[in-house]
Amino acid sequence: MRKLPVYLLLDCSASMTGQPIEQVRQGLRALLDDLFDEPMALETVYLSVITFSSTADQLIPLTEIIKFQEPQIKAQGTTALGTALRLLINCLETEENTTEKQDWKPLVFLMTDGIPTDSWEAEAAEFKSKQLANLIVFAAGINANIDNLQKITDVIIKTEEISQGTIKAFFQWMSQSIIHTRKSIQVSPQELDLPPLPPQIQIVP
Repeated sequence: MRKLPVYLLLDCSASMTGQPIEQVRQGLRALLDDLFDEPMALETVYLSVITFSSTADQLIPLTEIIKFQEPQIKAQGTTALGTALRLLINCLETEENTTEKQDWKPLVFLMTDGIPTDSWEAEAAEFKSKQLANLIVFAAGINANIDNLQKITDVIIKTEEISQGTIKAFFQWMSQSIIHTRKSIQVSPQELDLPPLPPQIQIVP
């Protein structure tokens, strides 16, 4: 059966310490609960989690939802976005299309709250030129540089302040997006049709 690969690329730098990283943990649990309740997602969605701080690690390789085990996520270090994008590109090129039928184009959600601390422009240009996946970036807080992020993707959503519940709301919207995308690609495989955003998050025009 064709699968929909979904990658979560999560900024876990030291600036996420405290309530923000706890919201990430809660949000990931809420996302999994939503996907578990959707039979179509259980059959076709494969999920991977990549975190980045001073380095980048694929904590969970592409795994079907029914076998997914929640990873241990903690905040520390700097913001190695370039390293994370390189790892993402490698994963996309080696993990996709492993079933008999060609998989749907992967869906990537990147969440970051700060400015990259490593070299990242080459990786951003390579990712955008190769068009390996549909990428949605969530710029969380005032320190996330929109101009930088627009060099990676044209689909950026943002919130000015990481307030109580904002990150969790993003994860809930993410689960709706995965389910919505899974249904819509059967009708129009080339288009990314996303659900409405929660009120505390806006799209960057």
